Amino acid sequence: MKNRVLVIAVHPDDETLGAGGTLLKHQAKGDEIHWLICTDIESSHSYAQQREKEIEKVEKLYNFNSTTKLNLKTMQVDEYSMSELIGKISEVITTIEPSIIYLPFHGDVHSDHRKIFEAAYSCTKSFRYPFIKKIYMMETLSETEFAPTTPGNSFKPNVFVDISQYLERKLTIMQVFESEIAEHPFPRSLQNIKALATLRGATAGYKYAESFMLLKEIS
Repeated sequence: MKNRVLVIAVHPDDETLGAGGTLLKHQAKGDEIHWLICTDIESSHSYAQQREKEIEKVEKLYNFNSTTKLNLKTMQVDEYSMSELIGKISEVITTIEPSIIYLPFHGDVHSDHRKIFEAAYSCTKSFRYPFIKKIYMMETLSETEFAPTTPGNSFKPNVFVDISQYLERKLTIMQVFESEIAEHPFPRSLQNIKALATLRGATAGYKYAESFMLLKEIS
């Protein structure tokens, strides 16, 4: 049975950092993959046109079945009411009817990530969204590892996906976001992305893997 997958990216590149190889694997299996981009930079920003071109290129590289933009102000998601965020995200989820959803980690250090997680998870109640069967939280470099190391905020993966065949494509896609990567030891360096995939792979007996926290599974 084919799945309909929705990845909720707070910022463009979160989908690739957190689940790029897994999304490519879903597509190879014949699943639909859908991209929700929550925030955007101001059109007056000097990088705005370049960012739009990057998104268009990444969209083609993944061959997403759909891309939706909420156009929330980046770095300022906390200015929106929770009811407004829930309404916007709920509309997208209701339209796509995904069976699998990938969310940001609830303890990420970036407030945008935490706010979007809270709103998006509110849109997963089974009696309102019965088509949702699996919900995962992603691990996003530069956000997840900088969360406070308290029990409730520590990312403890319990799902590992073998992306050995897809890591190089993930790295290629990540390089499209030119302003988001830099040389090691910058957290979003290609070396660090590969190192994390190596670590998660070793945990699961694979060459490279992505890891997730499963929040809910209905079968």
